[in-house]
Amino acid sequence: MRQVFNNIFHPSNEKRAIFFGFLDILIIILSLYLAFLLRFEFALHSDYLHRIYHALPLFIVVKIVVFALFGLYFVTWRFVGISDLLNILNALLVSESLLMMIFSTYNEPVPYMTYLHIHRLPRSVFLIDGLLSLLMAGGLRVSKRIYMEVFRAVPAGKPGKRTIIIGAGNTGESALRLLVKQGLSAFHPVAILDDNVENIGNYIHGIKVYGTVQELPKAVLKYRAEAVIIALPQLEHKLLRRIYDQAKAEKISTIKILPRIHDYCEPRIDLKNLEEISIEDLIGRHVVRIEYDEVRRFIAKQVVLITGAGGSIGSEIAMQVCAFNPRQVVMLDIDETDLYNLEIRMKRVYSHYTFTCNRDAQPPVSEDTAGGAVSVSCVVGDIRDREFINALFDDLRPNIVYHAAAYKHVPIMESNAGEAVNVNMFGTLNLAEAAARYGVNKFILISTDKAVRPTSVMGATKRMAEYICKAYNDTQGTRFVSVRFGNVLGSRGSVLPIFMEQLKRGGPLTVTHKDMERYFMTIPEAVSLVLEASVLGNGGCVMALDMGEAVRVLSLAEELIRIHDLEPYKDVDISFVGMRPGEKLFEEVLTAEEGTTASRHEKVFIAQDRVHYTKDNIEIILEEFRAAIRNARHNGNEQVRGLLKKYVKHYN
Repeated sequence: MRQVFNNIFHPSNEKRAIFFGFLDILIIILSLYLAFLLRFEFALHSDYLHRIYHALPLFIVVKIVVFALFGLYFVTWRFVGISDLLNILNALLVSESLLMMIFSTYNEPVPYMTYLHIHRLPRSVFLIDGLLSLLMAGGLRVSKRIYMEVFRAVPAGKPGKRTIIIGAGNTGESALRLLVKQGLSAFHPVAILDDNVENIGNYIHGIKVYGTVQELPKAVLKYRAEAVIIALPQLEHKLLRRIYDQAKAEKISTIKILPRIHDYCEPRIDLKNLEEISIEDLIGRHVVRIEYDEVRRFIAKQVVLITGAGGSIGSEIAMQVCAFNPRQVVMLDIDETDLYNLEIRMKRVYSHYTFTCNRDAQPPVSEDTAGGAVSVSCVVGDIRDREFINALFDDLRPNIVYHAAAYKHVPIMESNAGEAVNVNMFGTLNLAEAAARYGVNKFILISTDKAVRPTSVMGATKRMAEYICKAYNDTQGTRFVSVRFGNVLGSRGSVLPIFMEQLKRGGPLTVTHKDMERYFMTIPEAVSLVLEASVLGNGGCVMALDMGEAVRVLSLAEELIRIHDLEPYKDVDISFVGMRPGEKLFEEVLTAEEGTTASRHEKVFIAQDRVHYTKDNIEIILEEFRAAIRNARHNGNEQVRGLLKKYVKHYN
């Protein structure tokens, strides 16, 4: 019995169409009757009633048919918007125009339907009828949304935390509307702050824009606020830090922030997406403006191969590339666990895409790639395996390659120089050869600031990888671009996860040197700039990202302790352990070694690298490295280091 009940009352397209169709018939009858009533000043003689009776069948048939043609019976009741109301208006304009033509042309019984007699009707009746139909048909369709967002928005029980929203723009309005729609059970907005003085004093969804962001302490006191939600899409860490410090000073324990605007291009405003303020935000968040249309034109409908896709940078490249409607994304990594975790993460965000284990299962080219035609697949393999790489490229025929696979850990590579050469140099060589052979349009090498005046094996091998890409740019038609950037907060092997683990154990946090500085940026910002640089970069160039101001690692450790409501050196100690092999005191990104020129983007520069090896030079050089690696078991890493010093300028 319950199943029968569910089948009857469970929503479906057919049931929705029948429901709206039945109510529309009632609306058509009522609006025509009221139109006559208003037109003739509430004095309806029997002749007028006779005309209504004969006109109703045509009114019902014409309007229902036109409404169906305009798709008015398949709208989602709860989410009716302005576009749906405009569609109703257009449907009524068409139907009233047709009815006016019919009733102006004929004035006689309809052939074979003597009971249906067409009488001329005053034109004002059609106008009044159209307005009434618009009010009633539109009101019917928007009624559920009004109920859900206005009446049900009033919390039945205790409302959520009294919340100040920072940002009165589109993002703030969307966040506020969502909170109201979801019943204010978690957060109850009481005021809005915005630095645009023109907004101050206005009301958004009934909530007043109280003042500027600087007035947060006054607003917290006035409205007894318990939480702050930051809804500013372009927000740099300095302003964020000021807001955070003010809120903490006023004993606000709940401070949330919406996802960065460049997180997968169009972040969905959702309570589940609200994030806690992190150390990455306070130190590494930068205002990054990306030309999304250019990036979309570059990636859309292309086959994209990403090496090292399981790593911090590679996985973020995969996530962001998928937002630009490629034809196929193939994620290559030697670690199957990392690929599995990435696939799970991607399925949550891109559930409408096709995930396959078939590396050559390319979908047909479609105008609507976002509609499900995008194919995403994981491939486990080693970039050092030349035959495997060639077979992969032969199967895929990729248009774009993002090469992020590399050994990156500086101290470890100092004692494993041969392996650093194998992966960072010969792995890059295998990919570059395959890219040139199989006609890749663009090959983007993810490089590092440690390749500038390198003091480590890792940095020197990455600089050699840049030379390899530059040499292969002269062959075939593939354009090779290298993109350098500094440390990304939160990546595997970076200092932040180490600090977090030490903090969980109660400290101490270990810093190599009190004066050590690094350029920091969050992973999403850095990858967004990589995508921008991949569009801007011409073949053979090295692009350098502006990482902002250098940050003392000691300051990062102190901030991390404070953000956890602890006091440095009192609750958690910080100890200095000395610099490790291959480390620099200061990293260089934009350096006087080469000089740079500006690009069209304010944070992307072109390094003037004057060292150039031809493809023939590279083959000779790499043959020397092969011999050195074969001999490495006898004389350690010294021969490899000697060759790096020989061919990498400034390596010391």
